Amino acid sequence: MTAPLYVDRDSVVHRIPPGYKVLSLVVVGTVVFLIRDWRILTGILVVVAALYLLARIPWRTAVRSIRPGLFMLVFFFVVAGLLTDWLSATLVVLRLAALLLVATAVTLTTRTSAMIESLERALYPLRRVGVNPEKVSLAFSLALRFVPVVARITLEVREAQRVRGMDRNLIAVALPVVIRTLRMADDIADAVDARSFGG
Repeated sequence: MTAPLYVDRDSVVHRIPPGYKVLSLVVVGTVVFLIRDWRILTGILVVVAALYLLARIPWRTAVRSIRPGLFMLVFFFVVAGLLTDWLSATLVVLRLAALLLVATAVTLTTRTSAMIESLERALYPLRRVGVNPEKVSLAFSLALRFVPVVARITLEVREAQRVRGMDRNLIAVALPVVIRTLRMADDIADAVDARSFGG
């Protein structure tokens, strides 16, 4: 079973307007990639993790939501460590982990429809420079919906590889997940084109 995209709770985090949450996601995503000290990044992780307690998100739900991402973080850590050095790999993983935790916190405490509406309103003034708010919001919506789908694909692949005794092989699990996800994205793009969206 995949984790829900939204958990209904009455908390301070839930009551924050969707626009501010999306903005905070952008800010954190920018800031963490400018920081080069692993201790500061670790502190940011602790602060972000505290948001889950403040939002009253059940720990089982939180773990289930980030579990597929944790697997990919291990994969990135090993690859980055082998290609560069382990300190650089640690920085990469801490940055991605912070971004993962913030993004998951936003999706668990904000209804998808509210986020999309807020995003469209924010992008509306950019129509003058050629930005299509509907297309951007569609891409954002699809990205959110990919989260539980990719989680399900990851679980299916791991179950299939466990039968073969290869569930602990990162390449054997990650490669099929990436291929299936890209195929699914291609199918969705063809479906959008077939409906002449934005044409």
